[in-house]
Amino acid sequence: MSAAPRPTGSPWRGLAILLGSAAVVFGLDHLTKWLVVRDIAYGEQVPSSGPITLHHIHNTGAAFGLFPGFQAAFLVVAVVVSAYILVVGHRAGNGALTQITLGAVLGGAAANAVDRFRQGYVVDFVDLHRWPVFNVADAAIVVGILVTAITLSRRPDHARETAR
Repeated sequence: MSAAPRPTGSPWRGLAILLGSAAVVFGLDHLTKWLVVRDIAYGEQVPSSGPITLHHIHNTGAAFGLFPGFQAAFLVVAVVVSAYILVVGHRAGNGALTQITLGAVLGGAAANAVDRFRQGYVVDFVDLHRWPVFNVADAAIVVGILVTAITLSRRPDHARETAR
């Protein structure tokens, strides 16, 4: 007996997009952190001045250095958020933008969680001088949350549910 063909609009397609974008963010984040650790001494800033510099620091707090010293809590939150994203992503359907942005949040959360578990800190390096130093994972999480929220709030089915 042969298996029935999968429908084109399968929720598994959306989940594949979500996981693929998460893998890209995870890999890009770890690649950039590895390059910073390899090429910039801890505490060093390259160039020494300018509007954007690479500043190698270790962050024991949450995103942007908030709440240092709560590593175990951050790991638990990362696991819960990741599980939630997988469930929501699977139910969100095939909208590529939603899947990509949810994947960005998942990939960023996973990348930082792995670092916290292995090292007890994450490497941050993007320094805008008017904002706390951050990394690719932090940026992916923030942008992913913002774009997902905007995208989901504009969906017609979401507007009907909100009006009820």
